Amino acid sequence: MREKYSVAMLCQLLDVSRSGYYKWKQRQGKENRYERDRKVLTGLLEDAHKKHPSYGYHRLAISVTKETGWLFSHNLAHKCCKLAGIHSNARKYRKYRKPGEESVKFRNIVNGRWHVNEPHKLVTSDMTMFRNKGKWYEWTLLVDAYNNEILAHSLTDRPGYNKPYYDCLNVLNQLAGTKKEKSSPITFHTDQGAVYSSRAFCKAHEEYNIVRSMSRGGTPTDNPIIEALNGWIKEELFNDFDLANAEDVNEVINDYVKYYNEERPAYSLNYKSPVQFRIEQGF
Repeated sequence: MREKYSVAMLCQLLDVSRSGYYKWKQRQGKENRYERDRKVLTGLLEDAHKKHPSYGYHRLAISVTKETGWLFSHNLAHKCCKLAGIHSNARKYRKYRKPGEESVKFRNIVNGRWHVNEPHKLVTSDMTMFRNKGKWYEWTLLVDAYNNEILAHSLTDRPGYNKPYYDCLNVLNQLAGTKKEKSSPITFHTDQGAVYSSRAFCKAHEEYNIVRSMSRGGTPTDNPIIEALNGWIKEELFNDFDLANAEDVNEVINDYVKYYNEERPAYSLNYKSPVQFRIEQGF
């Protein structure tokens, strides 16, 4: 074709400048700026994934942006992760359970209304279990529904030991103040576990400005905030903090809680950490 038609005539026919044609020809087989940037970004996402295997592409993108200052769309991050085979190692739990019965002691006054406009108005608590080097631990959490901040936590390697529940309750009592102080009450939502339902536990907060609420029996969807956190937290502890091989479990747990509250980007908080979100809202 080159012998029959001149470059100038073909460029004119296709409405392409000769200089543009030759620039295009010189670029063949060479990466352009966008391709080079995508390769670099993929490498950064891979590094972030090695550090946080439980992260999906949204959190990986936030992590890279925080560390490098590089601004890019999450859609681009998704494309890079897909091409590189990067995906979250966290397991997905999807199992329907039929709702149970209301507690005879405390009705479910939250009833799905988890949105609050300031801290320490609605607080939830639960216990989760995990194993380290063949030994079981029970970890009790106290979480603020306002920003999902972990207000208190306590760990024990004695199954069935109730002290962690009371450790968290003592923190809640301090936040609530006594009824004589006439402060605004804190709604405290839990499941119907043996400790939460016990007379001793109820008596331990009866002088404080706390209103109790309980999930229906065997209905984790009545306490979605902490149930979801329990799953994600353990995934991150084992995938990102190597909890299974930790020599000092308490140290790893404390380090994680600090990371969770101050650094971990949360989707529900527009990818801000709980502490960052609370401070930016003026609390």
